[in-house]
Amino acid sequence: MNIKFCMGGIGLLSLLVFLHCAQPETPQLPPNPPMPPDPMLTLTVDQAERLSRLPLKCISQEYPNKPGNTMGDSSYVLGPRAQHPAFYGCFDWHSAVHGHWSLVRLLKKYPDLADAQQIRYKLDQNLSERNIDAEVRFFEDKHNSSYERTYGWAWLLKLAEELETWDDPQAKRWLNHLQPLTQLIVQKYKSFLPKLLYPVRTGEHPNTAFGLSLALDYALTAGDTSLQHAIIDRATYFYGQDQNCPINWEPGGFDFLSPCLEEAALMADVLPADRFQSWFTAFLPDLSSLEPAQVSDRSDGKLVHLDGLNLSRAWCLYILSRKLPGQAEYLRSLADKHLATSLANITDGDYAGEHWLGTFALYALSERERE
Repeated sequence: MNIKFCMGGIGLLSLLVFLHCAQPETPQLPPNPPMPPDPMLTLTVDQAERLSRLPLKCISQEYPNKPGNTMGDSSYVLGPRAQHPAFYGCFDWHSAVHGHWSLVRLLKKYPDLADAQQIRYKLDQNLSERNIDAEVRFFEDKHNSSYERTYGWAWLLKLAEELETWDDPQAKRWLNHLQPLTQLIVQKYKSFLPKLLYPVRTGEHPNTAFGLSLALDYALTAGDTSLQHAIIDRATYFYGQDQNCPINWEPGGFDFLSPCLEEAALMADVLPADRFQSWFTAFLPDLSSLEPAQVSDRSDGKLVHLDGLNLSRAWCLYILSRKLPGQAEYLRSLADKHLATSLANITDGDYAGEHWLGTFALYALSERERE
């Protein structure tokens, strides 16, 4: 036997064994929580009571807080409430905004909620003319003109849309107070979209498709045809030729939005029904890899994003089920699976998720009940 070859073979074998042993262990994640025996996947009054408690608490909770603004000089060093007298709670500006949307949405659907009077009081207090004027001045500042672009902008327009469609004397007053900020955000969209040459396809706040979807809803409700056309033109330019979205790459570790599904949900509203079906077939030919995300630590503000991902995937899938009748049953079942996985965890007692997940749950439940 060739001794050199034998020794070389032993050396190679030893190296392979070493490399195998040196491989890092796959992190041990907890299994997805079992499907609740009676998942409350319908927006009932009991569910509304549960969901309303989260934003009702946090819209007035100033701290902890993540400002995210740019300071031009020492005069900018202000507390959250001084800087944003309307939307200072819920940890960050966009969560405060969509917390107000949640309360409006719930009160509009269930005017006799147990906390209805307290909700009205808080909304009236925060959405005052004086407070909104201060918010406008903040966005007009040259150092913060792109603040919350476009995630916070989109939620502000969703709040305006919800008020726009509520026949209630107080709601009409709040809508009127909000109008200067709403129009400023609309103008910012119209100015920004032609400059955005490429879409942002992340699974977090800057995702372009999500920002366009909510803004398009507002434009259609408010009858703003110029904003509507700007969004449709840009969406078609960004996404019209997309194919084979790599949904098997999802989720990213910090995702709370699905880049593929947010784009598909947007294009479902942008394209005519026949064109959308052919576009979707080329864009997402296979959804078999889509399973609810697992969350390893709900006290971690980034890792708990994955509960939000399950909820946002659910609302996208409900939207798609209405646009794709041939796949409706499968898509709704998949949406229900995602919704049920995380719905039970939105009130786990940790502020990392509680300050925003209620909105995502409500949005998913609202899309589920639409026909």
